[in-house]
Order: sequence, then C-alpha cells, then structure tokens
Amino acid sequence: MDGRDLFFRFLFGGSAVVLSYVTAKLLPWKVIGGIFAAFPAVMVVAVMMVGMKYGSKEAAKTAQGSVYGMIGCLICVLTVLFSLQLTHNWWVSFIFGLIAWFASSSFLVYMRDHKNISKSEQ
Repeated sequence: MDGRDLFFRFLFGGSAVVLSYVTAKLLPWKVIGGIFAAFPAVMVVAVMMVGMKYGSKEAAKTAQGSVYGMIGCLICVLTVLFSLQLTHNWWVSFIFGLIAWFASSSFLVYMRDHKNISKSEQ
C-alpha cells in the first residue's frame, strides 16, 4: 500500500465518518441521527478503493466479506444496548460490544470456512 492509497483512504473514510457524525448531531430526530451514526463508512470506502485499484470482481469480494462484519455490528449494537440498560456504564458496555462484535464476526467467518471445507470433502 503506497502513501497515495493511504491518503485517499484517510480522506474518503474520514470524510464519511465526519459527515455521518455531523448529520447525526444536526438532525432533530435522534432515531434518524442514530441511523446516520451507524453509516458503514469503512465498508463503503474499502469497496470503493478496492474497486478503483483491482476492479469490480475484487470489490465484490470485499463487499461480500463485509457482511460478516455488518452482522457483527448488529450484535455489537444489541450488546451495547442491553449492557447499558443493565450496567448504566457506557465504558463497560463499549468493551462488551467490541468483544461481541469481534467474537461474532470471527465465528461467522469460521462457520463459512468450515462449511466450504465440508463441501470440498464430499
């Protein structure tokens, strides 16, 4: 990865995150603001950058792989929500959410790979 590539990732990814944050803060409807706060900026920029460099086929693989991370994000959000209701501690809830995201995403990738290995053995 060269410096120019890193610069564009930083520029596009950072801009998407800032735009999502500003939109979430400016909207008077907190639910809609929450939706923008969950904007998948990293995934969008990753697919765009891979597509620009390697083409649509590789971009599709990146997008397909992000499905596991997105499911993990859903599990993270639910974990943080329930943990906040139980503990009333945002820091502990944040840590629990990150652990849940990583564990669930890794588990989904493991299950996909295990399924592919089982298919090839048949």
